[in-house]
Amino acid sequence: MKSINTNQAFKETVQSDNPVIVKFEAGWCPDCKAMDMWIDPIKEKYNDYEWFTVNRDELEDVAADNDVMGIPSLLVFKNGEKLAHLHSANAKSPEQVESFLTETFK
Repeated sequence: MKSINTNQAFKETVQSDNPVIVKFEAGWCPDCKAMDMWIDPIKEKYNDYEWFTVNRDELEDVAADNDVMGIPSLLVFKNGEKLAHLHSANAKSPEQVESFLTETFK
């Protein structure tokens, strides 16, 4: 996943004509680290989409603007619009993430 490190980079990334998946995380987050251990096969399955990460502690205003209250959270954007949001409470397992992506991209 490519890291987004500035507000401007985030704005440019989510303006894509193709959906992009953004994972909000933080270095201290154990659930984020756990997700890192099992997310690769899901990324391969959904490799038609670009995947990005945002450290919510570095871009707090971006997280707040997108209602990211917990991490990890997965958000899908297209043309600057948030299409879907998998909140942290529902992003604890590969099955939950797969179900979210399947529903989002059906």
